[in-house]
Amino acid sequence: MARSLNKVELIGNLTRDPELRYTPAGTAVCTFGLATNRYWTTESGEKKEDAEFHRIVAWNKLAELCAQLLAKGRKVYIEGRLQTRRWTAQDGNERTTTEIVASDMIILDSRMGPHEVQDFDVPEEVGETTTAEPVTEETPSSVKPAKKKTTDKKESKNEESNEKEVDEDIPF
Repeated sequence: MARSLNKVELIGNLTRDPELRYTPAGTAVCTFGLATNRYWTTESGEKKEDAEFHRIVAWNKLAELCAQLLAKGRKVYIEGRLQTRRWTAQDGNERTTTEIVASDMIILDSRMGPHEVQDFDVPEEVGETTTAEPVTEETPSSVKPAKKKTTDKKESKNEESNEKEVDEDIPF
């Protein structure tokens, strides 16, 4: 038998906030829209742009993560497969939709949402360095944000108290 491939890779912006629902069996399903843009120049030198809109469906844990971390306007990478569904609507008409069933999602922008860690240690000035906290036996194996080197003791104490609060807000 010959092999086949059904793989989709998209980079685009969400057109609406994700909608999280649960099936009667309790399985999480999240749907959202994604817009991708295409740019080209005609033979006459005129610049053109076209947008394509995609329906994305994520299941299980990925669905819950998408609902928590994504919002309208966010730039994301989506990997998945094409799926076409057919059903009969309440009005008796046959309906068809083609959607991307997501298997992977990567957030590409740095915009912060309400459920994300707000204190990433990104150098604000050239030459500023950051260090990661070493993992010790007392430190849980979960991901912790890097600590910024500071000389101000008051700022350092504030970061320590904020870090305790942030650890509880991390969604994974």
